[in-house]
Amino acid sequence: MLQFFVKRLMALVLTLVVASGVIFLCLEIVPGDPALYMLGLNAQEDTLAALRAELGLDMGPVARYWAWVSGMMVGDFGISYTYRTPVAEMVAERLKVSLPLAIYALTLSTAIAFPAGIWAASRRGRGADIAVMGVTQLGVAIPNFWFAMLMVLVFAIHLRWFNAGGFAGWEAGVGPVLKSLTLPAIALALPQASILARVMRSALLDSLNEDYVRTARAKGLSRGQALWRHALRNALIPVLTIIGLQFAFLMAGAIIIENVFYLPGLGRLVFQAISARDLIVVESVVMLLVFAVVVVNFLVDIAYALVDPRLRGRG
Repeated sequence: MLQFFVKRLMALVLTLVVASGVIFLCLEIVPGDPALYMLGLNAQEDTLAALRAELGLDMGPVARYWAWVSGMMVGDFGISYTYRTPVAEMVAERLKVSLPLAIYALTLSTAIAFPAGIWAASRRGRGADIAVMGVTQLGVAIPNFWFAMLMVLVFAIHLRWFNAGGFAGWEAGVGPVLKSLTLPAIALALPQASILARVMRSALLDSLNEDYVRTARAKGLSRGQALWRHALRNALIPVLTIIGLQFAFLMAGAIIIENVFYLPGLGRLVFQAISARDLIVVESVVMLLVFAVVVVNFLVDIAYALVDPRLRGRG
């Protein structure tokens, strides 16, 4: 198990190093000058030079890359070109919205998908199975932003159970915060729950056809007992992969939902930074999201080893 852990940890570090280089290089070759964008086309050359020196843009690419990476290692993401505030403070403020939203949506997705997938697999070919698969197909097909706007019309404007948008702020308490995030979380969760439920059903059906399940049935276990005691644990391996990918998507891909509900999260921050050509914010937030994706995949690998002991010996 220790060897497995060390190898996965080394892969995590290597992935982060390569990702940081790719992100920096991609933003480095993007045309345009942030200083010229900030001061306008009529800015004097000496003013531009002074601003470039203040922002650190006069250094070479290697020096800028090292300054950025070494700063991130100690929690210093640099200073925003546009807002003139530390990027770390901006990211921390937006994480208070995006991280709870992602966790909330993932919790809803898992809570819906697991029972639906198991129920459909245990009733393969019956009306319940067909109904679950039909609903999940609809959930996959419907765009989440359209569903989000529909929920705003129904639950915010017509029924007035929730606010149409905005974030209450943590100083208002947990209740108002959860109320602010409920509609966005549902809009994000339902398409993901549809995918996860279908994967759970397929994985369970594959496990139920394995020899060890047939042996358990031959020893007198019912189909339900064989499913819960033997098939479910093995079916969790592909499901854990999807859950890890979904969390990464919910952290990085919620920009449309955040704009629909006017949530001040990381998605909107990246969008605003790209519009203002605030490259230090873009590369820092993207690197943070990459870090979240890599760490989640690392935790999924560890969960693999806990679920399937055979993986521990393979390293």
